Amino acid sequence: MRVAGVVSAVVVIVLCTSGILAQQSPVKVGVQQDNSHIVPTSQLLRPAGDSLQFGGRPVDMALSPDGRTLYVKDNRGIVVVDVGTWKVRQELPVARGGSSMQGIAVSPDGKRVYLTSAASQLLEAVAQADGSLQWGKSIDMPRPSAGGESYPCGIALSADGNTAYVALSRNNSLAVVDLRDGKVVAQIAVGVAPFAVKVSADGRRAYVSNWGGRHPRQGEKTAETSGTPALVDSRGVAVSGTVSVVDLQTKKVVAEIEVGLQPGGLALDEARGRLYVANANSDTVSVIDTGSLQVVETISVRPDPSLPFGSMPDALALTPDGNTLFVANGGNNAVAVVRIDHRRNRSRVEGFIPTGWYPGAVLADGKRLFVANIKGLGSRRPQPEQKGWNVYSFLGTVNRVSVPDRRRLARYTAQVKRDARVPQVLRAWERSQTGKKPVPVPERTGEPSVFEHVVYIIKENRTYDQVFGAIGKGDSEPSLCVFGKEVTPNHHALAEQFVLLDNYYCNGVNSADGHAWSTEGNATAYLERSFGGWTRSYPFGDDPLSYSSTGFLWDHVLAAGLSFRNYGEMDYAEPVPADASFIDIYRDFTEGKRSIRFTQNIGVENLRRYSCPGYPGWNMRIPDVLRADVFLKELREFERKGYFPNLVIIYLPQDHTSGTQPGMPTPRAHVADNDLALGRIVEGISKSRFWQKTCIFVIEDDPQDGFDHVDGHRSLCLVISPYTRRGAVVSEFYNQSSVLHTICRILGVPPMNQMVAMSPVMTACFTEKPDFTPYTALPNRIPLDELNPPLNTLNRQQRYWAEASLRLPLDKPDRAEEDLLNRILWHAVKGVDTPYPVEFAGAHGKGLSARGLVLEEGG
Repeated sequence: MRVAGVVSAVVVIVLCTSGILAQQSPVKVGVQQDNSHIVPTSQLLRPAGDSLQFGGRPVDMALSPDGRTLYVKDNRGIVVVDVGTWKVRQELPVARGGSSMQGIAVSPDGKRVYLTSAASQLLEAVAQADGSLQWGKSIDMPRPSAGGESYPCGIALSADGNTAYVALSRNNSLAVVDLRDGKVVAQIAVGVAPFAVKVSADGRRAYVSNWGGRHPRQGEKTAETSGTPALVDSRGVAVSGTVSVVDLQTKKVVAEIEVGLQPGGLALDEARGRLYVANANSDTVSVIDTGSLQVVETISVRPDPSLPFGSMPDALALTPDGNTLFVANGGNNAVAVVRIDHRRNRSRVEGFIPTGWYPGAVLADGKRLFVANIKGLGSRRPQPEQKGWNVYSFLGTVNRVSVPDRRRLARYTAQVKRDARVPQVLRAWERSQTGKKPVPVPERTGEPSVFEHVVYIIKENRTYDQVFGAIGKGDSEPSLCVFGKEVTPNHHALAEQFVLLDNYYCNGVNSADGHAWSTEGNATAYLERSFGGWTRSYPFGDDPLSYSSTGFLWDHVLAAGLSFRNYGEMDYAEPVPADASFIDIYRDFTEGKRSIRFTQNIGVENLRRYSCPGYPGWNMRIPDVLRADVFLKELREFERKGYFPNLVIIYLPQDHTSGTQPGMPTPRAHVADNDLALGRIVEGISKSRFWQKTCIFVIEDDPQDGFDHVDGHRSLCLVISPYTRRGAVVSEFYNQSSVLHTICRILGVPPMNQMVAMSPVMTACFTEKPDFTPYTALPNRIPLDELNPPLNTLNRQQRYWAEASLRLPLDKPDRAEEDLLNRILWHAVKGVDTPYPVEFAGAHGKGLSARGLVLEEGG
């Protein structure tokens, strides 16, 4: 559908010293009356120009030679757009699998479109007489030595259209493809994880951006990314980004140029001998002199030079005259307009143009811009009746924008700074004032808090209504409650005794981005672009290219001289012996034998160093009560020594469940186990000597395996401390980044990046008058060893869901298809004859029709 962009919409701004998002009508999360949108990150979307909406996550674009047709690559395939009518003419999905994170090109005669798949294919689509496309040849790319798929990304075509140069991300190479016979004629080694490609007009040279930079030398610190060692720092974050310069005659790299981190989009100005490189993990653009092969300028593209990391530029477009560079800032929902200084290399950012959510591709023809927004308007695409709404129901957008004059650009720029919450981000760095008395959440970083310890508990995949739908207060929907008080007595008691948050949201979609939001407060371009197929990796602390350059929460805490202990986060645990079943492990634990041990596999070295070696992370065969017991044992030792870390992270994953896999706990037993473990941990802390100065935050990493009548991103969050507002219902808008911002404020650590700094701190959850009453855990009402029955005992319908559960990939968090697992859980608990609530499933349920949220200056 076509929607006119709104650029002068009136937004209610509420001045408030508490620095939160206040509940007032009429501004609501989701679509507004003026067609603007508020998204779960708390940013406001008012894109310039005309917006075209379609299902999918667009990551790249190419114009036909006559400029009449726009070909958009999204996670599913190609979307064909008529530029004149600004309507979708055709959607052409990839036959098998999805698309890679970059790579689409049009032949010089406009008759063929080339697309890279999320597997190992260069796909050809042939234009028909009516202007539609049909799939033609599929050209296989060579597989990498590490095994698996090559994951081709960026494409560049020769001037005659007979040769394609394709970045093979997992091969760390540039493939040279003869398009006439569909053969790969050469493969040229380049840097780590090549992304985009540009070829000179004479066909003699290619430029390749490498997300992982140069290959490490012997003795340098490395971590593996999709089978290849990459340079990392002490935090485990990738620290190299390069451009490989390839001589296409000799098929050799003649230079490896260091640029910023995670270099992506490229723009080549041959007339002036300049190559522009977008560095998504550095918030900069590198300018390379193609004669000297040196970086001659680095341009910061943040909306304010004082901002921390978080703008994430990853796509570029240059006007035909070479004087203006347009930079897609994914983190700011904006395109930066850069005036190029060719003579002195002192280019300047002249302003910003508002876009949709996370712009990831931009084209310029001199008069107009075309901007593809990866997240568009969020998960708002209507589903067929049998599927309802879903977290993966992506609604991407493309904007068509006239290049603004100076006056309009000034208005756009002011709007971008408001909507990206730049004032709030800058305010988060205000200097602390002396003489302030300790309060639960200080007004400024560095001012004293009553808390000295934060315990941060991360769980898996539940929405608000799934657990609290029948709690009897707050904005709750009883009919959607699956794991109610009988299954989760401790969750309910904690929400009733402390505070119930009924307007809290997860920023992300699945565990790959959910754990990034939970521990980094940000999701990088790597994550946002990978939804066509997680071919390179499905990160859970095991891919350095996926991390934000600002690192993790614990890095900032440790850098401030504070202490930290990790229990299970980002760990893939395996039992010893390896074939131990759930019931083996459970009985070994409950009978006190403790003969089964667990291996630890944490990819981030700095996290591994501060992790409890006996605490197992992800593995559905390990009960959470065992995990709680390991923590409580260490807590008793901490009490004996009179010491407790400033930050403790605890991972309790069992509420993910195993569906109805025979021999594994039933869904309600899994969740009851998780509930009891949580209750015991809270009881232990609240009855310890550290309780008076401890605050506990409990969240889900993401809400994908559930449904909610307000919004599929709405999830549960518990705030437990002596200073929590007892018995209160708090309806202020908070999200995962709010939790991190609040933790940082309590511990006196500056917020890690723009996303954390813009999120409201959770002051409404606290009071200055403490209540030190401890918590006593409630016993489980569901047997924790209640197992799913064998297949041969099930009726036809039960067997169908059990066999589907057996096919679920549970080797990593959230690899299972979410709609399938949702249905398995629903029917397992509600019965096979209870209709699945399709109208509420997934990302946005009813679309937040009752939510009123106002952006305030103090946020």
